[in-house]
Amino acid sequence: MPTVDEIKQRIEAAIPESQADVEDWTGGGDHFRAVVVSPAFAGMTRIQQHQMVYAVFGAEIGGPIHALSLKTQEN
Repeated sequence: MPTVDEIKQRIEAAIPESQADVEDWTGGGDHFRAVVVSPAFAGMTRIQQHQMVYAVFGAEIGGPIHALSLKTQEN
């Protein structure tokens, strides 16, 4: 199972100039909450922003990462 730090690092490595704040939502290591801020989100809808983040994890969403709740914004 990925850790909070691993999820944060993967998001920040995949999305240009992003800053991610990730927390283990339930303490069980499979439900996470993340706030991701990046200028790469400029001109995107909220859905497109979330899709960009979910794409970082692919099939892990619904598997090892059972849930990932997102808040995204352009900085």
